[in-house]
Amino acid sequence: MSDRVAVFFDIDGTLWDIDNHIPESTVLSVRKLREKGHLAFLNTGRCRSFVKDPNLLNIGFDGIVSGCGTMIEYHDEVVFYHRIPRELAEKTISCVREFGFRPILEGRKYLYMDDKDFRGEPYGQKVKDEMGENLLSIEDNWGNWEMSKFSCATTDCDIDACYRAIRDDFHFIIHNEHVVEVVPNGFDKGTGIRKVCELLDIPPENTVAIGDSVNDIEMLEAAGTSIAMGNGVEEIKSMVDYVTTPMLEDGIQNALEHLKLI
Repeated sequence: MSDRVAVFFDIDGTLWDIDNHIPESTVLSVRKLREKGHLAFLNTGRCRSFVKDPNLLNIGFDGIVSGCGTMIEYHDEVVFYHRIPRELAEKTISCVREFGFRPILEGRKYLYMDDKDFRGEPYGQKVKDEMGENLLSIEDNWGNWEMSKFSCATTDCDIDACYRAIRDDFHFIIHNEHVVEVVPNGFDKGTGIRKVCELLDIPPENTVAIGDSVNDIEMLEAAGTSIAMGNGVEEIKSMVDYVTTPMLEDGIQNALEHLKLI
């Protein structure tokens, strides 16, 4: 690859591990990529309010595609954002609660979670630790949520029945029987790449996507070149152009070197 290329990086499992540790080789490789004149974008299912770690952001990125394509920033300017309308949000959250789902609502400034839903669970504590004062209560702010997608704990719930109830407006990204992401129809990480290409006049064939999980499938399909992390799930390893080494074994560095981008 010799022309300017836009590389889209997933975060969790791609740039850092469960403890938010980023390999030094990853930091240096992303910086070298940009020094070579290429573009580096985060492309994450996390909404923007949940992308705030300075160690991540200080690596240096040209832009951020967040919330499964519902928000796009370029050089710190918001160039696209989709907010779920209030009436639809209220109806949908009431509906998923009827099926026993425990939701976390995601927006560009706040996350909304009811402590009673996740008390004593490690993930609930992780969200509280990372979000601080930007974590608000769902019930205490009923209907006043600024959100573009949401995620749910679904242990012992009828996921299929809930999906049938809201599928006219949303689709599910099912991580496992315990967790689903709920995203407005028409949005995913792949639409985020296509929107960036449209806004910045980048040929789709000059894009690279690097991910590790099932919520990266649309991103990998949309990119000109697709790469799976060595620690990724088998489902995506079987569909990509190249499988690099695991994240903690210089996976990003090896991927970019393989493509001759650094």
